[in-house]
Amino acid sequence: MSKTPAHAWWALAVLTLANVSAFIDRQILSLLVVPLRRDFGITDEQVSYLMGLTFALFYTVLGLPLGRIADTRSRRALVGWGVATWSVMTTLSGLARDYPQLLLARVGVGVGEAALAPAAVSLIADAFPRERRGTAMSVYALGTFFGSGLAYVLGGAVVGVVAEAGTWHWPIVGAVRPWQSVFLVIGPPGLLVALLFLTVREPARSRERASEQGLAALARWLRGHARLFTMQSLGFALSAAVNYGIAAWLATFFVRTHGWPASRAGLVQGALTMSVGVAGVLAGGRVVDRLARAGRADAPLLAGIIGAAGMLLFASLYPLVPSATLAVALLVPVNFFAAFPWGAATAAAADVLPPRLRAQGTALYLLVVNLVSGALGPTAVALATQRVFGGDAGLRYGLASATAVGLTLAIALLWAARRPYRDVTALG
Repeated sequence: MSKTPAHAWWALAVLTLANVSAFIDRQILSLLVVPLRRDFGITDEQVSYLMGLTFALFYTVLGLPLGRIADTRSRRALVGWGVATWSVMTTLSGLARDYPQLLLARVGVGVGEAALAPAAVSLIADAFPRERRGTAMSVYALGTFFGSGLAYVLGGAVVGVVAEAGTWHWPIVGAVRPWQSVFLVIGPPGLLVALLFLTVREPARSRERASEQGLAALARWLRGHARLFTMQSLGFALSAAVNYGIAAWLATFFVRTHGWPASRAGLVQGALTMSVGVAGVLAGGRVVDRLARAGRADAPLLAGIIGAAGMLLFASLYPLVPSATLAVALLVPVNFFAAFPWGAATAAAADVLPPRLRAQGTALYLLVVNLVSGALGPTAVALATQRVFGGDAGLRYGLASATAVGLTLAIALLWAARRPYRDVTALG
């Protein structure tokens, strides 16, 4: 890919569109909890494995070998094949006949999506200079919030219809449960996104010695920066865990606590995520770039702390207030601060890594972030709800407690990471 702004921004646009597609496929399950439990006879905990642990395990572990490919071969081809894979597996989710089959399909979605982030971060970091990287990474990250919001809006619009029992009949496919039709609609368009990567060109890579590539070089870098990597990745991971927990259970919270229909909950959640969330992530990127130009080398970590602190205040309150109207009002700043640091978090990972280790290092960073957030986020809320607060009616307390604990730890870790982060970036 050329260094020209037009080519750089076009590549960023295609990567962002892929990120939108990924999060539509990933988040749609949160609107289907009721029909999933009814048709497969499963619990909240088992649903959480579909949304969290099973997906995250394969998504993160496969990120390492795919990151190696991204550091040595065509990144645009890797992402294109990844988009095609998760689109096919999302479609196959609509054909699952039982819980194990759906679990396997979600594994396949995770395998495909594992190709996206390491290659995307490497591409964007090579296409944009460091002083513009926060904004560029935030544009890419807005796909997370726009895609999630679109999933909630689409799910909310149709959930009342697809939640019904019985079967629908599709041409060629045959009989499926109504809720499975959602996957048959959202999966195939991703194949068109995959084709767009034929129009993306690779940026020039830095010229480093071959000895500075590969897992051995990454292991040497980690040994020299273990404290930074541990605190930075775990800090953002715990912040992400809170976000994923809220995303997974917010619609169900409104249904159980305030008696809303799932369709209304999904539409509200989607509207907030698509509007306030997108504004938050773009604001965070602009703030990081301004702080960086002002000489604050730890700007991405400061953005993470600001986001976590805002979340700690507002996201600990909204589940506990007595009215749905007040809960929605509190969710406005929740969505802003939830999104605020995520372009910065990606920029932080790119800034501290040597260029020829960037995709592999990002994959390892994402392994920690996504495994911790995917395993802890939805499941921590479900476990607290079921085992501490007495079952379905205790969801509001499960959300509040998981939020308070996770974000307090995130702030402490990101604050402690600031000095080693400044030391490493000063050498870059």
